[in-house]
Amino acid sequence: MGVVFAKTPKGHDEITSKAGGLTPRVRRVLIFVDGRRSVDDLRGMLQSDDLQHTLGMLEEAGYIEVSSVSDANGQSRTPQLPLPAITAFSELPASADPLRLQQARNFMVNTLNTFVGSLGASSLLDRIDQAEGHAGLRALYDEWYHSMVMSREGKREAEALRGKLLQVL
Repeated sequence: MGVVFAKTPKGHDEITSKAGGLTPRVRRVLIFVDGRRSVDDLRGMLQSDDLQHTLGMLEEAGYIEVSSVSDANGQSRTPQLPLPAITAFSELPASADPLRLQQARNFMVNTLNTFVGSLGASSLLDRIDQAEGHAGLRALYDEWYHSMVMSREGKREAEALRGKLLQVL
């Protein structure tokens, strides 16, 4: 399945006005989103290790939206239901789940220690340890992901690790 994004009116305005304060890298991704190229096409053109995350940020900020989805046969269709953002967190259970919370906390700590090192991420590791509930960990998600893609080894695994963390966070 291939997802194709298109710019929203806000996205078109951002291209001409630069009022949103996007970084040059994120702006370049926005420029390449044209309503015809799939995420896989963009990945081949942009060579961005965190493309999925960048597209998610642009989508959540309202600069882009899903315009079509193609199936395994290459048949393109417009999605009938609004799709969740590609960085969307899963629904939390009605009552707190301490096991799931500890899994998320352990995953964030272990991946940082493995790919960044405890010295390079000591401040973030402390904040993860002190975070209260899923909301506290979710607030640290962007910083965790940024730390992962900024490390040489973590950059290679960032997309797979991001997906695994989003399952429990």
